Amino acid sequence: MKQNLNRIQSYFPWLILLLGVNAFAALLLWIADARAFSSMAAVLLLFTLLFFSSLCTILVRLERRIEQMFLSLLQNPDAYHEELLQKAAAPSRRASVHRLAENLRDRQDACTKLQMQLHDYEEYVESWAHETKIPLSLLTLFLDNRREELPAAAVQRLDYIRNRMQESIDQMLFYARLKSTRKDYLLEHLSIRSCVEEVLEDYRPLLEEKGFRIHSDLPETAVCSDRRGLHFLLSQIISNAIKYSGTDPRLSLAFSAGNNCCILSIRDNGTGVRPCDLPYIFEKGFTGDPGRDRKQATGMGLYLAHAMAEDLNLTLQARSRWKCGFEMQILFPVVKETSPRRISSLQPDGKT
Repeated sequence: MKQNLNRIQSYFPWLILLLGVNAFAALLLWIADARAFSSMAAVLLLFTLLFFSSLCTILVRLERRIEQMFLSLLQNPDAYHEELLQKAAAPSRRASVHRLAENLRDRQDACTKLQMQLHDYEEYVESWAHETKIPLSLLTLFLDNRREELPAAAVQRLDYIRNRMQESIDQMLFYARLKSTRKDYLLEHLSIRSCVEEVLEDYRPLLEEKGFRIHSDLPETAVCSDRRGLHFLLSQIISNAIKYSGTDPRLSLAFSAGNNCCILSIRDNGTGVRPCDLPYIFEKGFTGDPGRDRKQATGMGLYLAHAMAEDLNLTLQARSRWKCGFEMQILFPVVKETSPRRISSLQPDGKT
């Protein structure tokens, strides 16, 4: 009812004017012949009610029809839908309908061009990253085969360069993936211990160079997630622990299971984050305290980790005490054992 009233709201002044004309005509009839007015009062009242109800019904149907055509034009602003709306609209509004349709078509063409450019950009980024991985693989092969022949300091520097290049490439690929028009994840039950050990092995040269002591108490518990996405998420957290480590660095990993969720905790004893910066660490480009340790920070690592966690239906919770360490908790929903399932989502309509 309220929606129908809104549809005929613009016609209220004319309806009230018409009602006033009927009332004035009834007044003239009463002045001319009071007896005739008394005998015809019921007929006049019934006619007025029927006339106004019929008129309101016609107006509601007309407005509903125009609204449907307007929505159709918004979804598909071609010449056919423009013509339909022009025929239904008042003659004075047809020029406005034409301008609206032209504007929509121009914007649709611009969006199509932007989508094509975005698609080309995504393909270029992926192609560039994969091409860059070729010399990176050669560097890895060289270090594996000639490690004993090179000075220890040179090996450490080359390992550092290789890991930083790999991390930057992974960040670029996953950033492009997160912003892609299509996302594709394979959800399966993964051993949390194996996933963490794979990431620690990738960062082993940097962890050894920094002198990290690692305490891991992880069971062979399975969590449901995408392998590549979870690997990237863990990589960003451990990379941050390495970048902002202090003296006698330590890394502790623990896992606990509850009825509603499972929690993986990764804690270090590094510089941590100031209390005023903690609420903003997942924002894009936020680097926090501009100290010596954060001069090279880009503010992308935790932003990408948080975005990936949202895509995988995971929750990140950060805790920190300034100069006393940083802890990141990853909350996994409890999922019953099932076969691997691939999920896809199209953007920007929504994500799975």
